[in-house]
Amino acid sequence: MLGSRVRTHRVRGRGGLTAMTAVALGGALVLAGCGGGGGDKKSSDKSKVEVFSWWTGPGEADGLAAMKADFEKNNPGTTFENAAIAGGSGTQAKAVLASRLQNRKPPDSFQGHAGAELLDYIKAGQIEPLNSFYDDNGMTKVYPKQLLDQISYQGKIYSVPVNIHRSNMLWYSPAVLKAAGIAGPPKTVAEFVADLKQVQAKTKKVPLSLGAQWTADHLLESVLLGDLGADGYNALWKPGADWSGPQVTKALGDFAEIMKYTSVEAASTDWQGASKAVVDGKAAFNIMGDWAYGYFIGSAPNGLGKKLGTDFNYAASPGTDGTYLWLSDSFTLPKGAPHRAGALAWLKEAGSKQGQDLFNPKKGSIPARTDADKSLYTGYLSYALQQWTNPSTKLAGSMWHGVVANNKWHTDIDTAVGLFLQSKDAAKLQKALADAAKNDAQ
Repeated sequence: MLGSRVRTHRVRGRGGLTAMTAVALGGALVLAGCGGGGGDKKSSDKSKVEVFSWWTGPGEADGLAAMKADFEKNNPGTTFENAAIAGGSGTQAKAVLASRLQNRKPPDSFQGHAGAELLDYIKAGQIEPLNSFYDDNGMTKVYPKQLLDQISYQGKIYSVPVNIHRSNMLWYSPAVLKAAGIAGPPKTVAEFVADLKQVQAKTKKVPLSLGAQWTADHLLESVLLGDLGADGYNALWKPGADWSGPQVTKALGDFAEIMKYTSVEAASTDWQGASKAVVDGKAAFNIMGDWAYGYFIGSAPNGLGKKLGTDFNYAASPGTDGTYLWLSDSFTLPKGAPHRAGALAWLKEAGSKQGQDLFNPKKGSIPARTDADKSLYTGYLSYALQQWTNPSTKLAGSMWHGVVANNKWHTDIDTAVGLFLQSKDAAKLQKALADAAKNDAQ
């Protein structure tokens, strides 16, 4: 359930997801049940559905369009209203959503990362449990039990996962590495630092491309994982975790060193621009989630139409091979949804085999369901499925993408990273992160 203790191994077959949220939460919730409906007009209104997300970029927008078309075919007479707001990782969308929920003007369904990110909405009574929806649609049989545990609180399920993403991926330009005299992707953080130096010394290319500030947060979690290992990284999200210890000091020192070799336009470019620099041969490396793959191989006008093995290649981020730093996009049923029946129809689409197999190959992710058509997942996605289903693969929950840190903790980490980008002081960064852990862990 949400808040269960950290574990680092899979106990089921494919997708047997272990809970990653660090702390058990107390307190009771009084929320409207999904199956009730109450007989009001909203419960039966299927005239439209307003779906709120941050899927506006290449790959993700194409995947949403494919799922939307299937939804409209399956629900004639229901208007799909795409309320997506641009901004990588939902940086802009979440602020707009918070305002709407506070003013009791919720969309019919909104995107949220499975895990600790949903706790605020649950505790505020802003989303409904979906147990009866899962039972009515036979979904408990096709979702891994551990994933259902992760999106549950006090025995109630609160969202419908569409996919599984991997955060700790290193994308690189074979041509730039060759020009720099580097034989292959770095396997450790120390090798990564050495390769960054070599790219800078021997080429005129950017060693490591970054985008908006959140991409630095994203980089930070991979460096922490690379230096601390899965067990050490997972321990950071437990109660009383020591963020002031020497292992964290070393990891943050490595992070500070790596940041010296990042692109200067970082403050104004989102993840797409940073990732594109690699496949265009302007940068050697980019650490980004595997949604970048959908962008790289997708067709114009939204995709880049690049070729795996020629224009780009991939590896686990340095030091993290064998660990899946995971996250999952999911959709919710807000309490007071204006078109509740339309929202339930959308959730059925998002949770369906057809919907997920239409969406994920374009998005650059693998399905959350266990019964997907594996033949649709080729190239990198075939590798991702293999890694995800490998019993020896360790799991770690993404900090930045909502799995292990609640929203307050997430914000305080982002603030600490923002101040570091100005000061370049790793010691101050460590103190701020240690303070955040003490103040925000639940």
